[in-house]
Amino acid sequence: MGYRNLNECVEDLERGGRLRRIEVPVDPDLEIGAIQRRAYAAEGPALLFTRVKGCRFPMLGNLFGTLDRTRYIFRDTLETIRCLVDLKLSPASAWKEPRGLLKAPLVALHLLPKRVKDGPILAHATTLDQLPQLKSWPKDGGAFVTLPQVYSESEARPGLRSSNLGMYRVQISGGQYQPNREAGLHYQIHRGIGIHHAEALKRGVPLRVNIFVGGPPSLTVAAVMPLPEGMPEISFAGLLGGHRIPVVSPPGALPIPAEADFCISGTVDPARTLPEGPFGDHLGYYSLEHEFPVLRVDKVYHRPGAIWPFTTVGRPPQEDTSFGAFIHELTGKLIPDVLPGVHAVHAVDAAGVHPLLLAIGSERYVPYAEGRKPQELLTLGNAILGQGQLSLAKYLFIAAREDCPGLDIHDIAAFFRHVLERVDWRRDLHFQTCTTADTLDYSGSGLNEGSKVVVAAAGPARRELPREIPGDLRLPEGFSNPQLVLPGVLALEGPSSTSPRHLQDEGLEAFCRFFADTDPINAFPLLLVVDDSEFVARTLNNFLWTVFTRSDPARDLYGVGSELVNKHWGCSGALVIDARSKPHLAPPLIDDPAVEKRVDELGAPGGPLHGII
Repeated sequence: MGYRNLNECVEDLERGGRLRRIEVPVDPDLEIGAIQRRAYAAEGPALLFTRVKGCRFPMLGNLFGTLDRTRYIFRDTLETIRCLVDLKLSPASAWKEPRGLLKAPLVALHLLPKRVKDGPILAHATTLDQLPQLKSWPKDGGAFVTLPQVYSESEARPGLRSSNLGMYRVQISGGQYQPNREAGLHYQIHRGIGIHHAEALKRGVPLRVNIFVGGPPSLTVAAVMPLPEGMPEISFAGLLGGHRIPVVSPPGALPIPAEADFCISGTVDPARTLPEGPFGDHLGYYSLEHEFPVLRVDKVYHRPGAIWPFTTVGRPPQEDTSFGAFIHELTGKLIPDVLPGVHAVHAVDAAGVHPLLLAIGSERYVPYAEGRKPQELLTLGNAILGQGQLSLAKYLFIAAREDCPGLDIHDIAAFFRHVLERVDWRRDLHFQTCTTADTLDYSGSGLNEGSKVVVAAAGPARRELPREIPGDLRLPEGFSNPQLVLPGVLALEGPSSTSPRHLQDEGLEAFCRFFADTDPINAFPLLLVVDDSEFVARTLNNFLWTVFTRSDPARDLYGVGSELVNKHWGCSGALVIDARSKPHLAPPLIDDPAVEKRVDELGAPGGPLHGII
């Protein structure tokens, strides 16, 4: 059976050498976050900080810091979940492994939360200022809860069956919030809580919200799972945890997991918002101050021996990378079932997850026709962009499996090589403009506003990609330092960008006009205009992060020999992506040098973190 609370998990990990106690004083203001990021980068153990400055509660970091440790935490249930996934894909597979079929009724029982009259979570009360005041990056606007499980219910259909449990960041200090009485609730536009909030606003009533912290680890993972409509996350937590989740309901309040470590309970005022942020986010930049709902805090509960789990995010990879990999292991096989004709989808973590999707699909339309071109792939591309969190993607590259059955969607360099050998920029760029975008992405035309492009490639190779820079390459004035990034991908340094966010850059339009169709530069199907070409070319991750977090397709794609035909934009020569820093982009995350020096000392020989970071 899985862990019933966080203390059981901590004790088990410590017995197995997978967790280390840090018993020196550590500051939650920048220092503890810097340590956690170092521990993640070193593939280190989970860390239990027992002496947190200014706080009596211990903090647990890097719990999901490696995929192996995440698998270990849920080792008792993974086989059963895989069996259920296989059963959904092919009921006949149950007869090959009848033990899974026999377990199904018991497993189904785990989906049902168990209502209890009392639980450890109700034993004690505290206030927001007594909680760990975690600040991860220097310009963060206050302390944040970084592994919250935010629970809400439908106002129209109250109850667990219409509940939502999501991981939406929560600001508990700073800004204009009334100390101990208010907290900021930041959720992105596609999240399930948004539906509940809209219902409450329509009815003119406050939305009741509970924020759980800790409890069985299955609750934390459930809060980030992309589950289908009708599957409450708290039910999935029971399935993943191997037992029914006990919940207790104080009079007039929403249910709370009885074994949670903390619960912040309150209501969202329907008539009030306040600036939330800034916050160093998972794209590697700050998300800035914006108006978000305000939670009026009624009560803060905690259990005896409560532990405060946390993470920090930043330029990927970070600990949330393990979440993504684990979720893919659990649900990746279901993609063809949910999206017939789609064989695999990869949300690229190094590019910030949402900005870039790679996909492989079938191209079966008119199979007898000569000169195959993307057709079914376009239908599949629209289907992918219509699915939950996938709808936030800016760039979707999709290739036909028939052209290369062995193409590995996780071999990113090989995937780009395959697409760039086949793509026809006159035909294979398909834009969606003036659409919704990730709340955390500032590359678009405004908050929650931006564009998308589907790049579809099918058929035989059209070109051989250059693997070196030709000696006769010529560039217009102001552009320099060409660097080979990948076969067929060339990065150039351009002048600093100064154009407004709603207009294309006249300098890049002139750059494209500088070249004729026969110019040697067009041997490279993809050109990148950046601030530092050597940085972009240094690693694959630098290329992915820089290009796809700093560009919006409709504004930042240009082309040599571009033309508009029947409202379809394309180009006969190289495609150009403007991936320079721009005035409207949020600043990137930079570590505090003084904090890094302190952490260096903790990790030096003889220090408490030596051998860990």
